[in-house]
Amino acid sequence: MDHRTAMMLSAPGNNHRKVLRPARHALIGAVLALSVAGASAQQPEITLTVNDQRLMVEVAHTETARTQGLMHRRMLPESRGMLFVFREPALHGMWMMNTYVPLSVAFLDGQGVIINIADMEPHARTTHSAARPAKYALEVNLGWFAKHGIKPGARVEGIERAPPAL
Repeated sequence: MDHRTAMMLSAPGNNHRKVLRPARHALIGAVLALSVAGASAQQPEITLTVNDQRLMVEVAHTETARTQGLMHRRMLPESRGMLFVFREPALHGMWMMNTYVPLSVAFLDGQGVIINIADMEPHARTTHSAARPAKYALEVNLGWFAKHGIKPGARVEGIERAPPAL
């Protein structure tokens, strides 16, 4: 909308502004929803197994995907998650800014062995870090690891099918 149109629509007694505001908000909401859905739909998916439990995960192997993670999602189905693939093993950390779903994160070494597990609350700015250098981080619904008796030292099978970090 150019400057003159904005002035016309906001002129006293002109009701077009009231009509355009809800439409503009609906359009913005639709664009945001599509961009979030599109980001998740573009991630490759693989199946992982740990302690005989199958888990379908989106793979965040690019910088953009790792940065976005599970932010802005309102729910995560049971036995679903996200595998973060890092370029190099390091003391990687995760936080929950703009994340609505409570999550548990397991940090894994290069062979898929769980180093440590942390529980994370929505919107918290607390950083949860690997106890020693990790090549992967696996986020699932809060309590999923505990529910299935999965602890540090367990091996996650199938990470070799994940694309390499970019």
